[in-house]
Amino acid sequence: CGPGGTIADQPDFDAGSDAEALYNAMKGFGSDKEAILDLITSRSNAQRQEIRAAYKSQYGKDLIDDLKYELTGKFERLIVGLMRPPAYHDAKEIKDAIKGAGTDEKCLIEILTSRTNEQIHNLVAAYKDAYGRDLEEDVIGDTSGHFKKMLIVLLQGTREEDDVVSEDLVEQDDLYDAGEAQWGTDEAKFIMLLGNRSVTHLQLVFDEYQNIAEKSIEDSIKSELSGDFERLMLAVVQCIRSKPMYFAKRLYKSMKGLGTADNTLIRIMVSRSEIDMLDIRECFRLRYEKSLYNMIQDDTSGEYKRTLLNLCGGDDDIAGEFFPEAAQIAYKMWEISAMTKVQLRGTVRPYQNFDPASDAQALRKAMKGFGTDEDTIIDIVTHRSNAQRQEIRQTFKSLLGRELMADLKSELSKNLERLILGLMMTPAEFDAKMMKKAMEGAGTDEHSLIEILVTRSNQEIQEMCSAYQNGTSTQFLHPNTDSQFILCGAREEGPVDMARALEDAQVLADACNADSGDMEDKFMSILCTRSFPHLRRVFQEFVRCSNKDFEQIIKKEMSGDFKNAMFAIVRSVKNQPSYFADRLYKAMKGLGTDDRALIRIMVSRSEIDLFNIRKEFKETHDATLHEFIQGDTSGDYRKTLLIICGGED
Repeated sequence: CGPGGTIADQPDFDAGSDAEALYNAMKGFGSDKEAILDLITSRSNAQRQEIRAAYKSQYGKDLIDDLKYELTGKFERLIVGLMRPPAYHDAKEIKDAIKGAGTDEKCLIEILTSRTNEQIHNLVAAYKDAYGRDLEEDVIGDTSGHFKKMLIVLLQGTREEDDVVSEDLVEQDDLYDAGEAQWGTDEAKFIMLLGNRSVTHLQLVFDEYQNIAEKSIEDSIKSELSGDFERLMLAVVQCIRSKPMYFAKRLYKSMKGLGTADNTLIRIMVSRSEIDMLDIRECFRLRYEKSLYNMIQDDTSGEYKRTLLNLCGGDDDIAGEFFPEAAQIAYKMWEISAMTKVQLRGTVRPYQNFDPASDAQALRKAMKGFGTDEDTIIDIVTHRSNAQRQEIRQTFKSLLGRELMADLKSELSKNLERLILGLMMTPAEFDAKMMKKAMEGAGTDEHSLIEILVTRSNQEIQEMCSAYQNGTSTQFLHPNTDSQFILCGAREEGPVDMARALEDAQVLADACNADSGDMEDKFMSILCTRSFPHLRRVFQEFVRCSNKDFEQIIKKEMSGDFKNAMFAIVRSVKNQPSYFADRLYKAMKGLGTDDRALIRIMVSRSEIDLFNIRKEFKETHDATLHEFIQGDTSGDYRKTLLIICGGED
């Protein structure tokens, strides 16, 4: 068992009696599945190979064939996967990924980016032995372009070993030269470096890149590449930063959403159980709001579930402290987030040959008489910036003496009407309207309030408040909301003072031991008033002061809307586009669509960071925002959303 594995050699192991036990479990009518899974998950892979040999010499049959005959479905795939030697298991997965129509690129990427040189060499040999074919030729026949070239480089298994770090080379390997300006021209340099340099060396190169470019290498890849090549290069970078974190993300993707990607789940649980499953669990807890154990428990059933839980080995929701490895990753994660200046990009830009008068006339014509020409309305509204739309509103009034908003309202209906009117309002009017909607009626939609209040700048909050007061005379917040504290729009601005960040981190660490009322006050006083860049440093130092995970503490120690608000702040501070991507995902997954949330985010982020949100969506959810909108909406409403979305990624 590796330093971080959950499965180890069984101490008083006897291959012969295990073979007999398995034979008896499969004898007669029906099989004793529990006996099979308990035995197989409590032996190491090397021991399972001895059992297989003993089985053959005792019964003259192949154990894997018998298991396949007795078991079915996912449970069979999992047990048989555990019985194969690791290299043959990888070979089988790759064979399945490239046979037939359509290739499972994600499987190829996962295996070829995460295996060591030795594992790659064993895989190539096992593939040849099992299928009599050359793996490299099969990959070449099945892929193309830069994606193919990088896979071939990885298949050579020639990455330098970890003690190789040449300081002079780090300077020379500065990816920045090949980077931003020339992703399109110098992919060859990236492929060579990322495919061959040692892990330690590349970690230094990434740090250097970050210093020069003021953005992470991942951000650079997301903004410059697309498709499978983007996915592959991101996976290479993630495996170099931390394999356990890479696998934690893959496991999460395999289980969330509508259906479970069982092949991925099985492959990772089988192949990492003796290597780094403990580290993966730790990273999983750090990154997501629940433990891997709980996620498997909620997502699977029967003997399949029992086997997976045995491989997982334990539930981390009970502990609060970090392992050293995870503490380092958490610290590094906040550090990267603190150093990165993300270039935010919207998807809607000002229209070049803008003529408000002709737009106003065209809109009037589209709405005059019988029937409405929705296409023209959609085309004009989605291809103008918000400032241009305000000019159209003015011109419509001064030229035609009519209120554009009122006309649109009477001509359009339902979601399309809400979406088009949202785009036509100023951002402040739109936010005020959304706040009002969230508080109408009996219950308050706290999630919407929190999302708006947490993610808007001071100026945006102040403008929203005055728009709100203009539109209505009522008091802004019902007394029944917990969100008042974020409402001041009074976050500090200005440079980060490291000494003060350390002080705040210590205050938060001490507050964790205080009683809950006091703890909430302390958290609020810091999280609701400090600038986001300052908070990134606070959360980074918090890991060092307390050796705890900040999000875990919020989750355990707090409840209700206060907990949701604190969580939203931490998520936004960490990575705001990713927070929005998550909100969009929640709005569309499952039964029914939360159209209000979908419209709110698509409208309010379209000129700010919707491009970044799309990229985060793809990375976290393994599907594109475009695909989700396409599958979840219809008609002109869908058409308008897709234009705002601005691309398929």
